[in-house]
Amino acid sequence: MLQLLVSGCVRGLRAGVGVRGLLPLHPASPATGLGNPGLSPSRQASNTPRNQPPKADFVARSVGICSMMRLPVQASPEGLDAAFIGVPLDIGTSNRPGARYGPRRIREESVLLRPANPSTGALPFQSLMVADLGDVNVNLYNLQDSCRLIREAYQKIVAAGCIPLTLVLGAWRVAVLGHGPVGLVHVDAHMDTADKALGEKLYHGSPFRRCVEEGLLDCKRVVQIGIRGSSLTLDTYSYSRSQGFRVVLAEDCWLKSLVPLMGEVRQQMGGKPIYISFDIDSLDPAYAPGTGTPEIAGLTPSQALEIIRGCQGLNVVGCDLVEVSPPYDPFGNTALLAANLLFEMLCVLPKVTVV
Repeated sequence: MLQLLVSGCVRGLRAGVGVRGLLPLHPASPATGLGNPGLSPSRQASNTPRNQPPKADFVARSVGICSMMRLPVQASPEGLDAAFIGVPLDIGTSNRPGARYGPRRIREESVLLRPANPSTGALPFQSLMVADLGDVNVNLYNLQDSCRLIREAYQKIVAAGCIPLTLVLGAWRVAVLGHGPVGLVHVDAHMDTADKALGEKLYHGSPFRRCVEEGLLDCKRVVQIGIRGSSLTLDTYSYSRSQGFRVVLAEDCWLKSLVPLMGEVRQQMGGKPIYISFDIDSLDPAYAPGTGTPEIAGLTPSQALEIIRGCQGLNVVGCDLVEVSPPYDPFGNTALLAANLLFEMLCVLPKVTVV
């Protein structure tokens, strides 16, 4: 989640949101700073076929490179409309580490995904050129340097007009460069608006405070959903609310559909750019135990789908799915859930064909 750069770097700290994991033996590309197996040519002409995940009735699921949805892997974002990027970093987390392995495991579980979304009618691969850009080559011994590496990699991705979908560590700060202050749909058990911990202002509990300080958020268009858990004080929500954020507690989501809530969120966000940041710990640990800071009584997978699908039609400029820590879920259910949610995010991007 490191939310790259001060704010960005912080979130990523959270737990390696990366989709990457792909063949980490390959050196980073000098062009993007991304580790790259180099399987796919850079962007094809607009009149050529778009990348398609291989169908299991023609290619066995156990066959092929372990990329997101078995999409082609390429070094450059040029010619891409959207791309999955892994940020395997967890050195800013406060509780259980292991998110650095998240991108790999998410990619592994994504083999079960198919290219069409019958529930929403979305056909993302018919309208967007999508690939896996591998992982950012982070420095596991230096958080500040990792933030620099992430920032430099994402600047190139955003400059190419490619929408990033980040696994494990959010590249949010750079993902919004050029868009001005953006709205935010933040789904999480935690506010992530703390100031500092152990004297450090850059860690996984502070990314959105850093975002506010850097002027990256349109605070009247920020909603935080699924917040819960014990706290150090009774005024734990005061900072977010003082900034104008809408805070939706988990208790307000129990035993109900979130479709009405998302109707209100769409009105709040309007047509201006928004970013989706989804922490897997927003879900109840019964569904997603593989995370670093689990909290009981969370959201359900069906509510997660309602939230993401409720963003359809909004001007989404970037997404991340963070805090997947595979060591705490040896069966892979958390990573499977994360892979599905990333696919759902892809399906709500602008210009996706919906029938």
